[in-house]
Amino acid sequence: MGSDGDGDAPLLDDKAKRMRDLLSSFYAPNPSMLSHSPTASSKHSTPDDINSSSFDPNHYMNILVNNSNLEGLLKRHVDMAAEIKNLDTDLQMLVYENYNKFISATDTIKRMKSNILGMEGNMEYLLEKIMSVQSRSDSVNTSLFEKREHIEKLHRTCNLLRKVQFIYDLPDRLGKCIKSEAYADAVRFYTGAMPIFKAYGDSSFHDCKRASDEAIAIIVKNLQEKLFSDSEPIQVRAEAALLLKQLDFPVDNLKTKLLERLEHSLRDIQLKPEEIKNASPSAREVAILEFVEAIRAFRVIFPDSETQLVKIAKGLITRDFVITEEYVTTRICAADLLGVLRVIWNESLLMDEVLQDSALSNHFLEGAKVAVKLYVESAFSQLLLDISDCLLKILKRDETEEYSLETALDASTKLALQGGRNLLLDVCKILDDDSGIIDKLREPIIDWVQEGLQDFFRQLEDQFQSFSGKNNSSATQIHGLTEAAAFAGLVLVLAQLSAFIEQTAIPKINEELAVSFSAGPYEYGPAFVPGEISRKFRSAGDKFLQQYINIRTQRISLLQKKRFATPKWVKHKEPREVHMFVDLFLQELKVIVNEVKQVLPQDMRKHRRSNASSASSKSNSFREEKLLHRSNTQRARSQLLETHLAKLFKQKVEIFTKVEHTQESVVMTIVKLSLKSLQEFVRLQTFNRSGFQQIQLDMQFLRTPLREIVEDEAAMDFLLDEVIVAATERCLDPIPLEPPILDKLIQAKLAKSLEENTSSS
Repeated sequence: MGSDGDGDAPLLDDKAKRMRDLLSSFYAPNPSMLSHSPTASSKHSTPDDINSSSFDPNHYMNILVNNSNLEGLLKRHVDMAAEIKNLDTDLQMLVYENYNKFISATDTIKRMKSNILGMEGNMEYLLEKIMSVQSRSDSVNTSLFEKREHIEKLHRTCNLLRKVQFIYDLPDRLGKCIKSEAYADAVRFYTGAMPIFKAYGDSSFHDCKRASDEAIAIIVKNLQEKLFSDSEPIQVRAEAALLLKQLDFPVDNLKTKLLERLEHSLRDIQLKPEEIKNASPSAREVAILEFVEAIRAFRVIFPDSETQLVKIAKGLITRDFVITEEYVTTRICAADLLGVLRVIWNESLLMDEVLQDSALSNHFLEGAKVAVKLYVESAFSQLLLDISDCLLKILKRDETEEYSLETALDASTKLALQGGRNLLLDVCKILDDDSGIIDKLREPIIDWVQEGLQDFFRQLEDQFQSFSGKNNSSATQIHGLTEAAAFAGLVLVLAQLSAFIEQTAIPKINEELAVSFSAGPYEYGPAFVPGEISRKFRSAGDKFLQQYINIRTQRISLLQKKRFATPKWVKHKEPREVHMFVDLFLQELKVIVNEVKQVLPQDMRKHRRSNASSASSKSNSFREEKLLHRSNTQRARSQLLETHLAKLFKQKVEIFTKVEHTQESVVMTIVKLSLKSLQEFVRLQTFNRSGFQQIQLDMQFLRTPLREIVEDEAAMDFLLDEVIVAATERCLDPIPLEPPILDKLIQAKLAKSLEENTSSS
């Protein structure tokens, strides 16, 4: 037994189908075809289908009774009763609606029948009237034929008289045109009368022809004056030439002269790039429009002058690009360059419209190629000049100026990185232009940027080398102290700037280059090779840093040389205080530390100070205390042996090590080289006891301030001990100062230095 829920959807579908079939049977022209159609027969072929023509009520009831219970039969009975009622209602509504349509159609047919009645009589009456009108029209035409012929003859005679009157009035008309300078009307009047003058000018109209010719002679003279007048616009002169040609005046022999004047007039049209941003039409735009009109007129007057006109137009574009090339060498942006190129491009298009097959666009492309390439080269040159000027300010600064090495380094690094990136972004604006001006220049521009970057960094490295070579290694001997110090600062800035370019600028600029300026095979220049440039600046940075160290150590070496050349060490007096050389040496180191802190970064790695320095000082103190208890003779004999034994247990110090771009490395290297140089100067002298004690006092005083400067105290103590050992080896009586006396002299020097610092501050 099927459930009631399963039968709801089929019942609705059956109802809809019956409604459609009912409507189709009502409106179909042949209702018998509905039940016999292939579709209907295929869909309603079972006898239990109530909508089929082969429906069997008994069979349907058997199926329904077998498949449904009493409740289902009652529900089906109620549904069928409701459905029958709905169908009756729908059918009744259809009958009512179509009944109104039938009444309306009947009324329409009645009105049409009443209107048609009597129409045939009206048509016959109309035909009679038309025939009557036609007969009367024929009679009128016949009666007026002779008069019409007479009127036409009189009209022709009137026209002839009017022409004769025009011929007689022509001299006066020409005179009025001359006074009002209406030469175009005069030429039109005269050329209109020429057929009559050719036929009757020697007989009936002789006087009129003579007077008209005299007036035309005056007009020709005035037109010639306008033609060769420089004050007249180009269009007026072209119009004058056209009028002369209409008068059969031989203007072809004037073509060369006219074209020369046209070309000469264009020389006054100068491209002014600084006025491009002004939106109002300039005098140049008006002159260009007049020139285009003049070209159009010249082509009409001289059909064979297109070659010369194309040459003149190309000459104008060439002069525009000459001015543009001068303009791009100044500091302009890409928008300014594009503005100028758009103006020249638009002018080329205007001239190209009247000079077909002139290839002005190709001529423009050649000029634009040169201008854009020059712009890229100029941009790199200006950036190179800015960096150079920024660095040269170091040499021009004096003590009163606040332009420090740190300022110079910051400015130059910003120029090297941000200036290069801004340049690439500016050139990108040219590539992003959608006006179609540089569509054919995209690949060359990319190549020029690649080549420009390569040449820029090469020239920058060459410029750095040139700056570092302006003063040689003996700059301190030739120039003043301020200038030599400035040169050393410049070399230090060059070292750090080279490292910055190698580590930061080139990688970031290469990233920008890869995004917007990547291309295929480079046809117009070599590609940018960052690896090669990085190696150059890495090598240059190391050389500049070593050169700075050499300059500073040589300056200190000069102080040492003066120190040891002045006194006679074998006759040296007993030491009273620390020598002035120590102050000068510490001042030099202070200047070096100040310069290094402004330019170089700190070493982020933690330096572990060696305990060897304390051990060394303790051993020295212990050794000196022991020496006090000995006699002077014993100390003199055994001191050399003790110093050599002490050297065996001290840490070995490497003097010539690789210098890093850090404050600690540079300062320590200079201190090492200075103390080593001091040791060599000591070895060249011979000391008495007082001279040896002076060296001992100076070196002992240096220990404390040097500990505040250097990181590796062990190496510093070792080198100071080496100086003392060298003095001991070169001393005739190497008896050191007693510790109380040594400490007293050092404390006195410290107190004096503190007092001087307090008074100066």
